[in-house]
Amino acid sequence: MSIYQHFREEERTFIDQILSWKDAVEHLYISKRSDFLDPREQHIARSILRTNHDVIHWNMHGGVDDAERKRLVIRPFYESIDQEAFQCVLLQTTYNQKFMKLSHRDVLGAFLSLGIERNKLGDVYVGDGMIQIVVAEEISSYILANFTSIKRANVTFETRALDEWVGQPDEWILQDKIISSKRLDVLLKEMYHISRKEAARYIQRKFVRVNFKVVEDPAFIVEEGDLFSVRGKGRSSLQSIHGKTRKDRLRITVGLLK
Repeated sequence: MSIYQHFREEERTFIDQILSWKDAVEHLYISKRSDFLDPREQHIARSILRTNHDVIHWNMHGGVDDAERKRLVIRPFYESIDQEAFQCVLLQTTYNQKFMKLSHRDVLGAFLSLGIERNKLGDVYVGDGMIQIVVAEEISSYILANFTSIKRANVTFETRALDEWVGQPDEWILQDKIISSKRLDVLLKEMYHISRKEAARYIQRKFVRVNFKVVEDPAFIVEEGDLFSVRGKGRSSLQSIHGKTRKDRLRITVGLLK
């Protein structure tokens, strides 16, 4: 049975990457560290790596407690994995919130416009005139030297200890649901208490993102670990799929961001 059949076609490249790292650690005894992974990628990595604990060991961490985005470290069984192995750096700056209102999207957009890839960035906190962001250590010096503004606000980032992170973990309200299929429009209908027609309309108008990417097909098949955002309705997640009912419907647990 092929491992690929459990995942999406577009996820093959990521699966191949994890498999190649696993093979390298097992046979060449070298360590591997990923960029920041979103929850879906973390789910895939766990599915692939949950065996062979006598040969390799692995862990994920985002630099701060309860991080949503995490780096993966895989090492031979005889090497320890401590916090330094993840090479995460916390950067912080302040701005005058009386004259400027900045959002999470503004901050991320400024980083991306500087040519920094999203997978080099971990969790972000924006609030009370402060911005904190966890970044991969290998790009921290570049950010400190080149990141000077967000919208019209001049900013200067500085390095802080990871335990100075002030962001609070996301609070999810978990609900058990039963759905007829894993279609995106069917799931959104149940999670947001809207009609299936309305769910399809949101999708077709590019108002829906799955794992941070716009999806335009109402028939898109959702999977365990997926994150969703619907414009004007907030974020949600497919926490787990528990199996089928006697009527061949799916038992699932979803999370709605409070």
